[in-house]
Amino acid sequence: MKPPAYLAALVALLFLAISPVAGSTVPGPGAAIAGPGVAAAGWSWPLNPKPAVLRAFDPPARPWLGGHRGVDLQASHDGAPVTSPAPGTVSFVGVVVDRPVITVDHGNGLRSSFEAVRSDLVAGAAVAEGDVLGWTQPGHCTPGPCVHWGVRRVGTYLNPLAFVSDLRPSVLLPPLDPAPG
Repeated sequence: MKPPAYLAALVALLFLAISPVAGSTVPGPGAAIAGPGVAAAGWSWPLNPKPAVLRAFDPPARPWLGGHRGVDLQASHDGAPVTSPAPGTVSFVGVVVDRPVITVDHGNGLRSSFEAVRSDLVAGAAVAEGDVLGWTQPGHCTPGPCVHWGVRRVGTYLNPLAFVSDLRPSVLLPPLDPAPG
């Protein structure tokens, strides 16, 4: 006996809800920071108010090629506070090339890095979600202020937006059959 079309669509939707998106490293809702490729649920944006994305995540095809290994987020003004998206420990504060950078180790191989961000914190400082890490500095984006946010699991860059947004595609379901009688 063939199942009704709406039942097949419901099963497909359930499968999509619990399966990772093709090419994604982040599974559906409720995932824990457990194994490789699994991201945390419930991180918060590092800027307030929720920022516009000025430049999207565009990883290179090969690790040594050029690409954009994070996202550029629009800050409301130079000197805007940048907050920790999740609890962790500051693992680096310093200058890389010509930009001030701060990196937070969130455990289980996950690290967030923010540039150009001036910070008064030191390596080893514990931070809670929402704690101020530092303040945006001019020069990374033009014409306005922004922060570059990157997330890595061990040596693999992940899309930071997957930690604060549901990136799964929308799926339209067929209309339900009217209830009998």
